[in-house]
Amino acid sequence: MEQIKPNKIHIIGSIGSGKTTLAKALSKQLNIPYHELDNVVWKRSDTGDVKRTEEERDSQLQSIINTQQWIIEGAHHKWVSSSFRHADLILFLDTNISIRRIRIIKRYVKQKLGMETSHYEPTLKIVRFLYKYNTTFEKKSKQEIFDMLAPHKEKLLIFKNSDEVDNYFDCN
Repeated sequence: MEQIKPNKIHIIGSIGSGKTTLAKALSKQLNIPYHELDNVVWKRSDTGDVKRTEEERDSQLQSIINTQQWIIEGAHHKWVSSSFRHADLILFLDTNISIRRIRIIKRYVKQKLGMETSHYEPTLKIVRFLYKYNTTFEKKSKQEIFDMLAPHKEKLLIFKNSDEVDNYFDCN
């Protein structure tokens, strides 16, 4: 039986889990636009980012969800349940915390060297924050997400590493 191509995909995982990389690759492969949840939370501008109100943020998310095709990616989970409900496929990237920490350091170095852009000034303070966030994600948020996703288990795939992701999307 041939698998039906999903039109609405939500990718969730911690910082450094590979969400953006996967979203970009799937966007290109499936010809579906992708959206970063950080850009739903923040209004981006040359003069600095401004955090949207909850109402603006929720409205922005709803306008994405109302389109025919989307890939949404981010670590956010408490306010995105409507995305989970509307998704054809939910991908949870459960990458090992040590891998994520290495990726955070690599990202920081690349940003400092100008090899990668960011929406924030890369500082050691940010790296410490990202490390702390990753620990909190591992100890608390991950279980919260699994609990939130329990009603959607028929459309949930959990990947531990990029090989599992590659194998799934090469074979399906």
